[in-house]
Amino acid sequence: MSFLAIDVGNTRLKWALYEAPQPGAHVLAQGAEFLDHIDRLAESAWAGLPSPSCMLGCVVASDAVKHRVEAQMEHWDVSPHWVISSAQEAGLSNGYDHPARLGPDRWVAMIGAWHGMLAMGAPRPIVVAMVGTAVTVEAIDASGRFLGGYILPGHGIMLRALESGTAGLHVPTGEVRPFPTNTSDALTSGGTYAIAGAMERMVDHVREHCGAEPWCVMAGGAGWKMAPSLATPFELHDTLIFDGLLQIAAHRGFCLPR
Repeated sequence: MSFLAIDVGNTRLKWALYEAPQPGAHVLAQGAEFLDHIDRLAESAWAGLPSPSCMLGCVVASDAVKHRVEAQMEHWDVSPHWVISSAQEAGLSNGYDHPARLGPDRWVAMIGAWHGMLAMGAPRPIVVAMVGTAVTVEAIDASGRFLGGYILPGHGIMLRALESGTAGLHVPTGEVRPFPTNTSDALTSGGTYAIAGAMERMVDHVREHCGAEPWCVMAGGAGWKMAPSLATPFELHDTLIFDGLLQIAAHRGFCLPR
C-alpha cells in the first residue's frame, strides 16, 4: 500500500513514494522538480512508478500550480488530498489567530518536528526553522501548542530587493564573513546574519517563555548554508515536511487498502 507525499513550495516540487502511509516507512523513490518543469513529471520521473494507493501533500504555490500537479497525477488511479491547517492535528494544537490561514508547509513541518522530538524522549519546547525562498521560524511549547512564528524573506529575495532598490549593487554572491570588506561579502553576510538573528531571537523567546531549553531544528533547501553562521546549534532535518505528511496520514487513517 504505497503512499505518495508531495511538497509544493515556492520554487520546487519535492516528492517521495513510501511503501506505506506510516512514520518510518521505507522510501521507494523520490525526487524534486522546479515548478517551471512540473508539466513533464508524468512522462519523466513519475512515468515508471506504480500507482500509489493514496496521496497527501501540502502546497504553498498558487491554485494554478496545484492544478498542474493534479493533472500530472491523472495517469494514476489516486485521488489528491491536500493539507489545510486546522486547530489541531496529529497531537499538535494551533495557536494561530485564524488556524486555517497558517501556511500548510509550516503546519506540516511542525507536526514532523513534534513527533521527531517525542521519538527522542520527554517532551520539550521546539524551535522549527525552514530556510528556503522564504524563511519561517516557529515556536512550540512542551505541551504541543504552536505559540507563533516569524516570516521573513529568504536570502535571494533580500538580495533582489537590494539590487532593485539600490543603485550599483548588482554584484556577485560573496562569502559570509564577520567583518566584510567588499560589497559582495557585505550583502551575503548581511542576509545570512539577518536570518540567523531571527532564528536566535526566537530561541531566546522560547527559553524565557517556557523556562526550558528548546530543541532547535532546521529544514529547507538553504538550511545547510545557515548552520556555520548560527551561535545556537540547529539540527538539520531535510525531511520534516515528509515526516509530517506521514504522521498526518497515519493519524487520519484515510489511506485504506483498495
